[in-house]
Formats: sequence, C-alpha cells, structure tokens
Amino acid sequence: MQAKAHPRTELRKALGQFATGVTIVTTRAADGLPAGLTVNSFSSVSLDPPLALWCLGLSSAHYDVFRLAEQQLINVLAADQIDLAQRFATRGADRFAGVAWSPTDTGLPRLDGCTAWFECGVRSRYEEGDHLILVCRIESFEVAGGQPLIFHDSRYVTELAESPPPRRPRSRRG
Repeated sequence: MQAKAHPRTELRKALGQFATGVTIVTTRAADGLPAGLTVNSFSSVSLDPPLALWCLGLSSAHYDVFRLAEQQLINVLAADQIDLAQRFATRGADRFAGVAWSPTDTGLPRLDGCTAWFECGVRSRYEEGDHLILVCRIESFEVAGGQPLIFHDSRYVTELAESPPPRRPRSRRG
C-alpha cells in the first residue's frame, strides 16, 4: 500500500478507528490549584521499569502547567464517567467544581469512581509534531476495576463488544 497525503480531517477519522481508553490526567499547578484534562493518548511503555506515556497538545490551555509538573496522576475513567470526560475536555470549564475527588499523599487530585489510578513522576519529555510526549515512571497505582470508558470514531462508547467464545485447544502434531 502506498502512502498518500490526506487532509487532516480524513487522517483524524482514520486514526479514530483505533479504540482507546479515556483518562483524565491531573496535577497541581505552581499556585497549588488542581489542574486536569481529558486524555486518550495514554499507553503503557514498560513493566521494568514501570513506565507509561501520554501526549499533550502544544496548543492546550494547560500546556505550561503539565509541561512543568514533575508529578501527575492518571485517572482511568469508568463507563459512567462520560460527563466528567466532557467537562475536563471543555476549554474554560471550571473542571473541579462539584467533582468528587481527594488528594493523594503527595497532594495530586485523585478523581472518585475511576477504574484505576497511576501516580507518576515525569521521566522525560519529547516534543514531536503538535504534541509533547510525557514518559512517566509509575510510582504507585490502584485498580478498582469495572467497565471502562472507551473512545472510538470520535465518540464515547460505554459497552464492550461481546467476546467470542474461547477457542478449544487444538492438538498439534509435529
């Protein structure tokens, strides 16, 4: 297949065919106020050492806050947290008003009701294209479990497709 140049909107639609989970990354700004934004560009990197990454748009209103923050908390959203995802994705919104959260031992905002949390220290930053890639060392984590919130084809999905039945083992002869 030969690569072709595509308008940005077509490329975005094609990339949107890859389903992702939805997170809200939180931190404390230099003035101590909580900051957070919705992120679906989160990925595991390594188990040893425990690393994850996420990407921050260079045009984000919170760019300077997260670029400078040494500690961050990745809150993995549950299926019933669409409103929270939308609130933290909206420019100018008072994101923490009326939101149930508590500070971690290090003071990072931990959102209630998530399926998992990863408290991280930023290990490295790479500017590529129109994003800053933040590679973080996972310092602690917690798993609550539950149905995840998924983002696919520019919309939120709250139910996983039914899995096919497991395959029966086949005998293999050499």
